Amino acid sequence: MNKLLIIPALLQSLLFASFSGTIVDKNTLVPIEKATISDSTKSVKSDENGSFSIKSEEKTYHVKAYGCRPYSFSSDANTSVIGIEPIKIKALYLTFWGANIYSKTTKRILDIIENTKINTIVVDVKNEYGSTSFRTSFDQANRYGAYKKRTIGDIKNFMEVMKSKNIYMIARIVVFKDELQASNNEDYAIKKEDGTIWRNHDDMAWVDPFDKRSHKYTVGIAEEAAKVGFDEINFDYIRFPAKTGLKLTKKNTQENRIEAIEGFLQLAQKRLKKYGVFISVDTYGNICWEKGDIGIGQTIESLAKYSDYISPMLYPSGFASGSFFFKYPSEHPYEVIYRSIKHIKPIIDSNRVRPWLQYFKDYAHTKNHYKKFEVNEQIRASDDANASGWMLWSPSSKYHEEYFEDAKE
Repeated sequence: MNKLLIIPALLQSLLFASFSGTIVDKNTLVPIEKATISDSTKSVKSDENGSFSIKSEEKTYHVKAYGCRPYSFSSDANTSVIGIEPIKIKALYLTFWGANIYSKTTKRILDIIENTKINTIVVDVKNEYGSTSFRTSFDQANRYGAYKKRTIGDIKNFMEVMKSKNIYMIARIVVFKDELQASNNEDYAIKKEDGTIWRNHDDMAWVDPFDKRSHKYTVGIAEEAAKVGFDEINFDYIRFPAKTGLKLTKKNTQENRIEAIEGFLQLAQKRLKKYGVFISVDTYGNICWEKGDIGIGQTIESLAKYSDYISPMLYPSGFASGSFFFKYPSEHPYEVIYRSIKHIKPIIDSNRVRPWLQYFKDYAHTKNHYKKFEVNEQIRASDDANASGWMLWSPSSKYHEEYFEDAKE
């Protein structure tokens, strides 16, 4: 053996202490296999007995396991048995403008959580315009005035209230649709063929997913959400615009698009590792049925590589007439949700799928309102398909407490 190689090996063993332990379900004490244990740079997996060993010079470790709350612990802990709490996410979306601890919208959602089995809130941290709901310490966003329309004046107090109620907190962060970032960085804003900035139907500009400066910017805001205590970062509009004829910095091929979206998630995974947060990504519902990237850079396989959960927007109204062999898919909410989740099971296990469900009027077919029956049919389908919970999308964040009386534990 080369003696010159022994010295670095000895130094490494001296610098990096080894911490071993066992990950178990906090309630049942059953060992958890394939839990991810991380420091700020590296990760290991627990084995079939829940056992793990990690070498690190750091003191704080994070544990993530599908279907459980994230958990952090110190290597100075008196026990090597680490209990983590299972949770099935039952989430309500809280609109950007309602996200204030004193708002009627927030108070109403907190009442629902108090009286039902709803346990999660999805909060807009960065919306489609590029505004942040609280003033972050991210200088670049602050220079653009991203905080000027903020609705949460005291984010520390906001999070303390939520955590005191044991609410699982998800930060929704819009990625490439970003008027503020694009208008302040015209060189990497998506443009029309004539070189002027392109804006979509609601007059919002997008940044080019091929340009890594756009990646770093949004991941910087995601870090701010992780720092203040969110359990999960949910990336929305993590795609190319569903429009042709736009001017981008690379050739607009499926291979290039997928590579760009994967690159963003790789960076997010690397930078967010030290906070122990989960990463989820939103997709169109039809991604569950299409083979390619549908022109926007998303496939189930590629998104699953660097994220924890996939959240397809399985709104029955979003499927065309004839889908699932139904003239009006919106009249068959159970079948739409159940079949879609089951269809992708060969690619990604259902415990990594958490769909967005419809809590708004059917806009595409019969124009019927989605009431208790339709909402609960979607929830039942998600539960029957063994999804990792569900998230309800109401654009106004208006919900009916009585709809959730039958929601499973």
